[in-house]
Amino acid sequence: MRVVVQRVRRAAVRVGAETIGEIGAGMLVFLGVGPEDAQADIDWLVDKLVRLRIFEGTDGRMDLALADLPEHQMMVISQFTLLGSLKKGTRPSFHRAAPPALAEALYEAFIAAVAKSRKVRPASGRFGADMQILAENDGPVTLIIDSKARAF
Repeated sequence: MRVVVQRVRRAAVRVGAETIGEIGAGMLVFLGVGPEDAQADIDWLVDKLVRLRIFEGTDGRMDLALADLPEHQMMVISQFTLLGSLKKGTRPSFHRAAPPALAEALYEAFIAAVAKSRKVRPASGRFGADMQILAENDGPVTLIIDSKARAF
């Protein structure tokens, strides 16, 4: 699994004219699922995200995590393009992304794991939908985390 994490002041996701999810201050997570991903990847990533110290403490340093800030929220958006490959030119190939049935099941399991760890269901997009993501980045702070390249 691969995620792009952004610290945000607020974020919303729309499908057509309908806003289906929104958060205030917190973390916007774009999630890409590969065919070899499993529950162990979910467990590792959720633990990493909840403890990720990207929020500023009183001294202005990034010392706080979602675990320290119960009022902060998370939004999770499925994004298979995170597993795109440009090895053979400039048109991306998505052969490294999981098939839709597996990807959707792991996406839903990821959301459930976040809900369990945070004791609140995160806002989320709609799997497979054409979505518009509105985000007010904070910092900006953006990180890439890959469960298969944990030392990255």
